Amino acid sequence: MLNVVVLTGRLTYDPELKTTPSGVSVCRFSIAVQRNYASKGSERVTDFFDVVVWRQTAEFVCKYFKKGSLISLDGTIQTGSYEKDGIKRKTFEIVANNVYFAESKSSANENRESISSIDNLGENNNFEKSYDDDMLPF
Repeated sequence: MLNVVVLTGRLTYDPELKTTPSGVSVCRFSIAVQRNYASKGSERVTDFFDVVVWRQTAEFVCKYFKKGSLISLDGTIQTGSYEKDGIKRKTFEIVANNVYFAESKSSANENRESISSIDNLGENNNFEKSYDDDMLPF
């Protein structure tokens, strides 16, 4: 069996460090990832993924990444389910094992300035592109 995911995308909000009752660091964030293709006559679609990181990796993400930062990560997909109002729902999130810087520090500062003007990034399906395609790693 194999459960491996590798993603590169932009954080949709600032990560926040929390600590479990037993003292383990945990951080959750979301990334926006554009698909590699577009249907004829339409723009590329952006997918949003919820990510969780633990321990030193969580501390690293919260220290060095902000909304708009380009991040690469590898990890696994974790599924779950819950029931609300009698309706059973499924969830999934990416549990990142490793995270990597995906842009230079100067590029990150430039992109952060342009992305800071976007309100509610990641809260709708109309993701607004605020950076040049030349800057994407794919």
